[in-house]
Amino acid sequence: MIQPAPERLQRWRLLLGAASEEPLGVGLGTAEAEMDQALAALYDGDDGSGVGCSGGLSASAPRVARWLGDIRTYFPTSVVQVMQRDAVERLNLASMLLEPELLDSVQPDVHLVSTLVGLNSVMPETTKATARMVVGTVVAEIERRVASRTQAAVSGALNRASRTSRPRPRDIDWNRTIAKNLATYQAEHKTVIPERLVGYGRSSAAVAKEVVIALDQSGSMAESVVYSSVFAATLASIRTVRTSLVAFDTEIIDLTEKLADPVEVLFGCQLGGGTDINRAIAYCQQLITRPTESVLILISDLYEGGIADELLRRVAELLRDGVTVIVLLALSDSGAPSYDHDHAAALATLGVPAFACTPDAFPELLAAALTKADIQQWLSAWELERRSG
Repeated sequence: MIQPAPERLQRWRLLLGAASEEPLGVGLGTAEAEMDQALAALYDGDDGSGVGCSGGLSASAPRVARWLGDIRTYFPTSVVQVMQRDAVERLNLASMLLEPELLDSVQPDVHLVSTLVGLNSVMPETTKATARMVVGTVVAEIERRVASRTQAAVSGALNRASRTSRPRPRDIDWNRTIAKNLATYQAEHKTVIPERLVGYGRSSAAVAKEVVIALDQSGSMAESVVYSSVFAATLASIRTVRTSLVAFDTEIIDLTEKLADPVEVLFGCQLGGGTDINRAIAYCQQLITRPTESVLILISDLYEGGIADELLRRVAELLRDGVTVIVLLALSDSGAPSYDHDHAAALATLGVPAFACTPDAFPELLAAALTKADIQQWLSAWELERRSG
């Protein structure tokens, strides 16, 4: 349906700002004028910061709180989140997020959580309780999105890995047994003669697989830190998977003991600093006790500040020992960040592709890794599906 001309002109007026009002020959109603003030406060600064213009937010937390309330009134959630991210960058909103009354006004999202985690070390105690509530809201939303799919994918992978060719009668998987024996179908008897039985292994509470996640906590990986923490906590809830989470920059923090609470994991991270991937991989090697049943997931943009040649040597050792190694340039919805192409290419020569993965695709990737599937083949199939759909 074509919009009436006045409405289209009003939209152009909101987009172009107050200077366009006279050339367009259109005014704004009360609601549109208030929307315009909210936009002008953020985007009309002469220096690109939004500070100092007539509608600006200056450095006043109460004014910012009112502005946050206004944009939630006039714009949909997706637009609110974009404007909040712009405010953090343009208005130095990060410093004001340390105030509890301002946090109460913010629309929680992954990017806000990343900012709060980055501010953790300078956050006053009076603010931390509110910050944890904000972070907890986003973490709960992510858990609802990914937890059940992750548990189902991992449990299915472990069941497939435990298939046996000598099952007890009650453990026979008849669907797979029939599929394996179709060549022995007897037309006159209208039946299959099962020469090969396929069955489920006996269920056990013992650890079947080990997953070690090495998480780069440099500032560029902030969104990946949020998603990785939730996934690690979900994996830790599966008894047959031994999960370890190691966060690193130039130092190493083993967050495994905090995995019962992903909010605690996030506040245990310290975003920023340099990167020593080689040192982190060396630490992770010590955690692996069953190499052929282990998956090491390195989540990093690969900007290595440590010894690159030694890093490649360690990865080669892990592969020779039977460890499945996966390198994710990002675990987020934002695509691959800037990354070190030379290091990615060097890993590829070892048979370890480096790529960005969305949170929705991660459960299937993990299931493929746990069953020793060809990760490059999985990646090709995923890319094809993503492009076609």
